[in-house]
Amino acid sequence: MYKHFFKRVFDFVFAFIALIILSPMLIPVIIGLLLTGEHYVFYMQNRVGYKNRKFKIWKFATMLKESPNLGTGSLTLRNDPRILPLGGFLRKTKINELPQIINVLIGNMSIVGPRPQMKVDFLKFPEHLQKVIYNAKPGITGIGSIIFRDEEKWISLADDPHQFDKEHIAPYKGELEKWYQDNLSFWTDLKIIFCTAWIILYSKSELPYKIFKGLPPKPDVLKIIEDKETEAA
Repeated sequence: MYKHFFKRVFDFVFAFIALIILSPMLIPVIIGLLLTGEHYVFYMQNRVGYKNRKFKIWKFATMLKESPNLGTGSLTLRNDPRILPLGGFLRKTKINELPQIINVLIGNMSIVGPRPQMKVDFLKFPEHLQKVIYNAKPGITGIGSIIFRDEEKWISLADDPHQFDKEHIAPYKGELEKWYQDNLSFWTDLKIIFCTAWIILYSKSELPYKIFKGLPPKPDVLKIIEDKETEAA
């Protein structure tokens, strides 16, 4: 039952309250974006959503308008030159995702769910996962967002970012999102919301692996990259 009616009620109420509470913070961001970069506030882009249908996602503008046609395209690297002056801060704090509250109120997204992908990145998922990953509405946050909170780090260290994404990140991310659907509940959503706030404050925390039981194990190649980062620190 929670998967449908009650989840929609929770999404709407949570998003409505969040919009009211966050308005004082969103207004300065809007002003800052108008005065910097390319002077535009919102970035709307086609993404794959519920039941693999296309929809437009709302985000604060953090990159050049032509970013999809420049550099690494749909993938963003560390210190990416396409990121606007205010964009780095907005991306690090996840404030750039907050306009998706509008998507939640409209009903094409949830507070918690699989992150909506551009089609080019959706097609990197193994075929069996493409068929099921969006049987739940895409979310502002989710288990994939938490585990891949520093996805730019892993991609930036690869010789071929797109190939690395397809071979290692997309399959693991897809399994995480499938785990979410298998364990979907009000309690799971609350823990994901809490963990989202937690990792913004403590980015290196392993808390998600402690409080979510049965998560797919992290691929060895990602562990190796993390170990190298720790040794270099």
